[in-house]
Amino acid sequence: MVMERALCIDKNLQTEAMKSEAEAALSQDHPGESVRIGHPCSGSTLAVPRHPPACLGWQRMSQVFPADLAPVGVDSRAGSSEPALSCFLSLVSLLLILRGAQQSATVANPVPNPVPGSNPDLLPHFLVEPEDVYIVKNKPVLLVCKATPATQIFFKCNGEWVRQVDHVIERSTDGSSGLPSMEVRINVSRQQVEKVFGLEEFWCQCVAWSSSGTTKSQKAYIRIAYLRKNFEQEPLAKEVSLEQGIVLPCRPPEGIPPAEVEWLRNEDLVDPSMDPNVYITREHSLVVRQARLADTANYTCVAKNIVARRRSASAAVIVYVNGGWSTWTEWSVCSASCGRGWQKRSRSCTNPAPLNGGAFCEGQNVQKTACATLCPVDGSWSPWSKWSACGLDCTHWRSRECSDPAPRNGGEECQGTDLDTRNCTSDLCVHTASGPEDVALYVGLIAVAVCLLLLLLVLILVYCRKKEGLDSDVADSSILTSGFQPVSIKPSKAGGVPPPPALMPGPPRQDLCPRQDGPSPKFQLTNGHLLSPLGSGRHTLHHSSPTSEAEDFVSRLSTQNYFRSLPRGTSNMAYGTFNFLGGRLMIPNTGISLLIPPDAIPRGKIYEIYLTLHKPEDVRLPLAGCQTLLSPIVSCGPPGVLLTRPVILTMDHCGEPSPESWSLRLKKQSCEGSWEDVLHLGEEAPCHLYYCQLEAGACYVFTEQLGRFALVGEALSVAAAKRLKLLLFAPVACTSLEYNIRVYCLHDTHDALKEVVQLEKQLGGQLIQEPRVLHFKDSYHNLRLSIHDVPSSLWKSKLLVSYQEIPFYHIWNGTQQYLHCTFTLERVSPSTSDLACKVWVWQVEGDGQSFNVNFNITKDTRFSELLVLESEGGVPALVGPSAFKIPFLIRQKIITSLDPPCSRGADWRTLAQKLHLDSHLSFFASKPSPTAMILNLWEARHFPNGNLSQLAAAVAGLGQPDAGLFTVSEAEC
Repeated sequence: MVMERALCIDKNLQTEAMKSEAEAALSQDHPGESVRIGHPCSGSTLAVPRHPPACLGWQRMSQVFPADLAPVGVDSRAGSSEPALSCFLSLVSLLLILRGAQQSATVANPVPNPVPGSNPDLLPHFLVEPEDVYIVKNKPVLLVCKATPATQIFFKCNGEWVRQVDHVIERSTDGSSGLPSMEVRINVSRQQVEKVFGLEEFWCQCVAWSSSGTTKSQKAYIRIAYLRKNFEQEPLAKEVSLEQGIVLPCRPPEGIPPAEVEWLRNEDLVDPSMDPNVYITREHSLVVRQARLADTANYTCVAKNIVARRRSASAAVIVYVNGGWSTWTEWSVCSASCGRGWQKRSRSCTNPAPLNGGAFCEGQNVQKTACATLCPVDGSWSPWSKWSACGLDCTHWRSRECSDPAPRNGGEECQGTDLDTRNCTSDLCVHTASGPEDVALYVGLIAVAVCLLLLLLVLILVYCRKKEGLDSDVADSSILTSGFQPVSIKPSKAGGVPPPPALMPGPPRQDLCPRQDGPSPKFQLTNGHLLSPLGSGRHTLHHSSPTSEAEDFVSRLSTQNYFRSLPRGTSNMAYGTFNFLGGRLMIPNTGISLLIPPDAIPRGKIYEIYLTLHKPEDVRLPLAGCQTLLSPIVSCGPPGVLLTRPVILTMDHCGEPSPESWSLRLKKQSCEGSWEDVLHLGEEAPCHLYYCQLEAGACYVFTEQLGRFALVGEALSVAAAKRLKLLLFAPVACTSLEYNIRVYCLHDTHDALKEVVQLEKQLGGQLIQEPRVLHFKDSYHNLRLSIHDVPSSLWKSKLLVSYQEIPFYHIWNGTQQYLHCTFTLERVSPSTSDLACKVWVWQVEGDGQSFNVNFNITKDTRFSELLVLESEGGVPALVGPSAFKIPFLIRQKIITSLDPPCSRGADWRTLAQKLHLDSHLSFFASKPSPTAMILNLWEARHFPNGNLSQLAAAVAGLGQPDAGLFTVSEAEC
């Protein structure tokens, strides 16, 4: 058997390579075989028989006999019978091979192979070696080799020499060493690589020659780059609870080079270095340690290499929040003041509120329990006892006890006396002659009478002396007591508004002098309260004589005609003419009013002031972002009038005020028509022109500039809620088979309710259920309405879908009126008059209400009286003292007494605390009269149904036991 190997070497290539090939071939111990070594360029071959191991030593010696190699054509058969001849032929063959190696360099091993006797420093070393490359699509790749010193460089790919014509050779001289250098480049095409693709990897290597030997470069592997289209594993959509871990697996498509993986969250790159809550594993999975609400997004796995970029299908991850109950409220008071009743407490699913499809709280939100209150038992008299025997004084008596039953549990005591005495002889009692004991009795009685008379004279003298040291004009405090009587708000038919009792001409009096601290002689008021409380108790207050100016003021008050009310204009407007005494404007049934305190209008000025309610569609109020209108839009004017004290504008709002949920702002329209934020609630400056007292359903705006105002809220969280009033209306009379139930969803304000009631009055509608309140949250979920349990034997619903829906924005922006849905029912028979069904109104993933409708459509009107509006012909304007609950003189006295600071705390600050207004102390303190601001706010909040007794008790509670709170100096009086 003969193994053929052909080495095609250029004529300029030295035959050292042939020598190496021969040596490598002959070094294999295969007796009986021969190796054919040829020179393809010349066409001659040499068959060298393999030699036995004994000849190897001779073969190794062949290196020391360099000679020129000439093409030979000797062919020896393997398996010769004579070993000596075989060895001889092998030795001759080697000598012939080594003969041509005089000008060649050997490349037999990865390390340099120097020629014996040569300089090892002149062996080639590579400046540039071929590197691993990838073929992208059909573009060939370039391999570069550079070595110095080098006389020849050739590429060898997958064990085969690359043709010379495929080499691009550049020769140069190394500038530093002066040695020759050589740079060779070849292109490798995709077709060349595909020939061996799948069998083994395609590689190329450089072989460099010099006069000192040969050197081989590192192998460079050429691979065809690709990236398949389909992912081996794609991420899947998930729903996880808050703070739960998330793992999104991703196995990229197969490719060369292997694909790099990155993750996108809503098309934004996920960078674990920027977010410590996420990381990417070695298997390319995305891990979120603790899910947050912000992690709700679409996630995409992206694989890429030098060929292509692949995207997986997006996986939607939803982080939901399961609802949690808030703490229970306190138990309500017992529903029955006497006997058995019930009380309840409630909780809400807001800790936290369910979000993104999270589970609603399980269990009840309201708990009820029975309660019992002991009923008060009034005492009652037992029967009278029998009359006693007639005594010496000609009388007899009988008694009774308050024990049938005895008073208990706070019941009233028995009224009347428990002892009854009468004459027992019908006034015919006969007395015997006076004895010595009767004389002693009479003498004792006379002595007692004389002593009492003397004591009375002494008391009179003491009283007269004390009175001499006081002012002669001391009046009873009936003026204060009479001043705290209810004031009628009906206007006078005679034209002017009569002054209240406290301002009617009467006994000479004088205002209370302010308290002064100094050495001047003082005297005190009596030990009583500042105000005489309503009831049977009386306290006195000292006054001095009035001046002629006060008498003129009272006479002018009753004669001037500009204090009359001006009830003109539409139902949403009020006018009035006012001077320094102030007054009040009210729009009936809207909760909107304007209080003009005394001295708010400069003295000598007379203003005609108006108050108007606007419909939202008539005024363009721009709302930005999540802002919503919480109050009606109200105008008071004319703008630009001079005010010396703030007036108070009162209007309803439908927000659930909470600093954590709302950012509330008061907007005012400028003269140019643009709306401006004039007040940010919670960040008011004490000296600001505007201030607001915000309560559960109303806001009180202090302003020194009239104009157009509105309260706007911006939700800070999904917990922000608006109160919606839900009303169910239906026709009073049904003349056809169809019957419509209209469900209104309004802002919970008086003005919105008034508009709907007036509209339904025109449509001939009536209220069929008690109104309910629904808390509508800023969750971007719509409001749904549905009707259920309609008796199919009597009625047929024409609703084609399971529910109707009002879009979230229509409700949230607050500028659309009369939002409602209509449910049309059809009677099976004209005689059907009884209707029983359920109407549900709820916000998706929010609050809801249910109405149980059960009434007779022809004669049931039991709910109609719930929304009866007050007469529109009331008094829209009140002027002068009749507009205030507190009489003018008493108001001035309270202001004079409480404005000066008191070291004991009995001043306006204590009054503000008693009236629960201590959160506004800085605002009150910034005004010339803090007490006046407090009383003005009390007037705005409590008119016309304010309890004067409570205010009197609060003011009276400021007195001290030593009566040192109100002192006046003799010089001031």
